[in-house]
Amino acid sequence: MENCCTENKKKVRTPEEKHAFTTRINRITGQMNGIKRMIDEDRYCTEILVQLSAIEQAVRSLSRVILEEHMHSCLVENIQNGDLSSVDEVAEIIKRFF
Repeated sequence: MENCCTENKKKVRTPEEKHAFTTRINRITGQMNGIKRMIDEDRYCTEILVQLSAIEQAVRSLSRVILEEHMHSCLVENIQNGDLSSVDEVAEIIKRFF
């Protein structure tokens, strides 16, 4: 594995992973820009709220993907190296979702 580095908290990602994350972030950014236009155009509140809900779901989905990837790589690697502090770190992150 060797993709995580506990000392400086970096995660080396493949070009494919970076591309997938960037694509999702660009889509979310586009949605946010769309909401800004809707506000500038005086669109009805519920239309804006529906779009905001879609953005929330997109951000949550991205968060889940990154968390899952973290658990399968960094967490496993750290546990194999005897560092159990990552379990507490993941537990704290999961608390933010619930």
